[in-house]
Amino acid sequence: MVHTILTHPGGAHKDDLLAVCVLIAKYGAPVVRRDPTQAELDDPKVAIIDVGGVHDPARMDFDHHHFPREHAPTCALSLVLDHLGIYADALRFCDWLEPAEWFDSRGPTKTAKWLGVPRKAISQLNSPIDITLLRRFAKKSQLAAGDPLYEFMRFVGEDLLEYLRVARERIDFAAKHAQRWSVARGPELGDSIEAVFLPRTDPASDEPSIAVGNYVRAAGLEHTIAAIVYPDRRGDGYGIGRYEDHPKLDFSRVEGQPDVHFAHKSGFMCKTSATDPARLRELIVAAWIE
Repeated sequence: MVHTILTHPGGAHKDDLLAVCVLIAKYGAPVVRRDPTQAELDDPKVAIIDVGGVHDPARMDFDHHHFPREHAPTCALSLVLDHLGIYADALRFCDWLEPAEWFDSRGPTKTAKWLGVPRKAISQLNSPIDITLLRRFAKKSQLAAGDPLYEFMRFVGEDLLEYLRVARERIDFAAKHAQRWSVARGPELGDSIEAVFLPRTDPASDEPSIAVGNYVRAAGLEHTIAAIVYPDRRGDGYGIGRYEDHPKLDFSRVEGQPDVHFAHKSGFMCKTSATDPARLRELIVAAWIE
């Protein structure tokens, strides 16, 4: 069990602050901001973050600054998440993580170039929340339970871990129950569209549309799937949506169908009382843009 979380003194950055947040949520240990001793580097009960020149998860040492220049963009938070076995999910479902890795290991100019945005955009995306948290954390030499900043950091870490836990549960649920459909427009046309169908289950997913969407992303099907079909939480039927605004589907086209009780005007989804998979496929075909 970790009894101390240690990170470097002076200026704080997003990666070390978030790494400490996660470890606070995991272990509830106090935080010290100074250089580590060799004894602390060797002690697995002291988690050392972003300082010390050592990456050794067995000893709870998580520094990336000694990595070679050609090493993939990595930050202290990456190393902690990887140690906890949730880095792959975090990288896939936390869109802010990879830019944070780039910023910390490559700097703002190269990060902006990688993102394809002007250098100024990096600072334009800063918020007073980021600035205040980093500034207040940087001013601390010690931090323990009961301190408002410590408790806020605990919230951040808990929410991140909970988000990734729930995302993984939803992915596993969808992977167990979902079906892959190839929906043909007609034999004479010869083309088809790919969809994922999540049938109604007992117990049901708490957020079926999110579960299916996360499953598609986790399975690497983002560029294959055009539609997702999932149980409607407000009725006995189903919701049908286009995945990532797929250009071949417009569900406003099914608005007049007798078993469609809602079709979004923008065309990204509809709700139907239909439960027969054959009928659900027909509605996907009816939404097909010529």
